[in-house]
Amino acid sequence: MTDDLDLPLVSVIMPVRNEAVFIRQSLGAVLVQDYPTERLEILVLDGLSTDNTVALIEFITAGDPRVSLLSNPGVIQVRGLNQGIQAARGDVIVRVDGHVVIAPDYVRQCVHYLQITGADNVGGPQRFAGITPMGRTIAAAYRSPFGVPSHFTISQQAGYTDTVYLGAWPRAVFDRVGLFDESLAVNEDYEFNYRIRKARGRIYFTPDIRSDYYGRQTLGPLWRQFAQYGHWKFTVLVKHPASVRPRHLVAPVFVAALVVGALLAPLNRRIGQMRRGLLLIYGAANSIASVRAAREHGWGVLVRLPAVFATMHLAWGGGFWRAALRWIGDHLR
Repeated sequence: MTDDLDLPLVSVIMPVRNEAVFIRQSLGAVLVQDYPTERLEILVLDGLSTDNTVALIEFITAGDPRVSLLSNPGVIQVRGLNQGIQAARGDVIVRVDGHVVIAPDYVRQCVHYLQITGADNVGGPQRFAGITPMGRTIAAAYRSPFGVPSHFTISQQAGYTDTVYLGAWPRAVFDRVGLFDESLAVNEDYEFNYRIRKARGRIYFTPDIRSDYYGRQTLGPLWRQFAQYGHWKFTVLVKHPASVRPRHLVAPVFVAALVVGALLAPLNRRIGQMRRGLLLIYGAANSIASVRAAREHGWGVLVRLPAVFATMHLAWGGGFWRAALRWIGDHLR
């Protein structure tokens, strides 16, 4: 068994903003890690919260020498991440977000898999935790290949992959490939992982690195979130065209076909028929995926699942094209 003194110093980086409702759970889970106390530091980067997040952090961590609360004047998450990395003393950097509750052995497992794989980034699955009835439906959709077909949302098979949820890195990785791209408000993790792979680094996924993600619990916030995902995915693909995967283009192609079909249908009857056929095919695929997800996660989610899947796909594809049209307009001026 590894002696605690031989374990690397780990810096947990937590960028937060207006997390008063959830900070007790998320930060609390970090404070009770089974990793040796003297080998752990926790950096909380507050993005100028306007609620009582800071007061709660100070109360929760009072007297804990492992914790440093820093102000993130850049506000957005990616700037907090970079600020935390630059301030960290650890040989290993572990990211934890404000809406995530990590397992008690999370840090230890991250260190273990970094050591045995030699990977440049390790992470586990994104397991959406539903609180409301709609939230439980969103959780089921997240775990369906029809909803969010990323390896870290649907797989239980350990192995090397293109990206992982959150992440844990040897500090040397940042010296080699740089920090997170601060021009990206979202999707900065995928872009960073692409740079790791481009530099011949490896990324390892394992279900042993466990956490629960408490995300959007209603359709409106889910729509806005996925529209942001689509928007920033386009931005990443402009920066790194070689990073594109087929799964990134399915929703944009679907939305484009619906919109272009609607515009041209009055001019061409056959186009209208093709558009209706596309909607029928999508409806059938959505229904089949909804039944399969409900069979696994409970029949109570079935009635809401088609709307959740459609929200994910239309918002993601719409956000992608909104960014694309803005980019085209900027370059035509």
